[in-house]
Amino acid sequence: MKSSKTSKKKTKLLFAPGCALVLYKPELADKLHLLLNENLEKMDKLLICCQHDPQISENTRVINVCPGCDKRFGNDYKNISTISLWEILAESDFFPFPDYQGKRMSILDACPTREQERVHKAIRILLKKMNIILVEPKNTGTKSTCCGDSFHGVLPTEKVKELMVKRASEMPVDDVVVYCISCIKSVYIGGKKPQYLIDLLFGSETVPGTFEPDEWHSELKAYIEVH
Repeated sequence: MKSSKTSKKKTKLLFAPGCALVLYKPELADKLHLLLNENLEKMDKLLICCQHDPQISENTRVINVCPGCDKRFGNDYKNISTISLWEILAESDFFPFPDYQGKRMSILDACPTREQERVHKAIRILLKKMNIILVEPKNTGTKSTCCGDSFHGVLPTEKVKELMVKRASEMPVDDVVVYCISCIKSVYIGGKKPQYLIDLLFGSETVPGTFEPDEWHSELKAYIEVH
């Protein structure tokens, strides 16, 4: 007689660095993958873009870096769960957080996480662990407004850049924490100094790289098409 009980499959972890991070600094994606493997469990690195069906097996939990990936994997794919890297690190006791000695920074919360207070909370825990004093802008967290990049392809490029300047002008201090690669470009165009969260975690300098909206989106689109 067969038992009525069924064994529950163990949740498998999968690391998704996101296309933009791999384009920006692939070495940081590799560092994060190694860190997670050493401290959590052995896991694969997903390099298929979330806009293509990655054929992820059931009972998989995807660790996301990109805000867009976090939203798309959470909403569009069944039988998998997602968690942001920020939540993993906020609860960790293995990461060697650098000390920024009370440096004052503002923050621009990414559009895809607007309703994700779990993400906002985790990021602010990380900033506190790095001894960064956060000076919140008026529009922040669940009330944050777009950096301007989401309007690319909808409005003329010059209008998009005007929106980037407007959003950056709302930041109360020059150093602005971002956790979306496109926000790096927007904040830079807006005349402020972007501080990408993974760069902060590893003590690296944030560089704008390809920042003109048309060129950046062409580069990103080309990468996504082959991944």
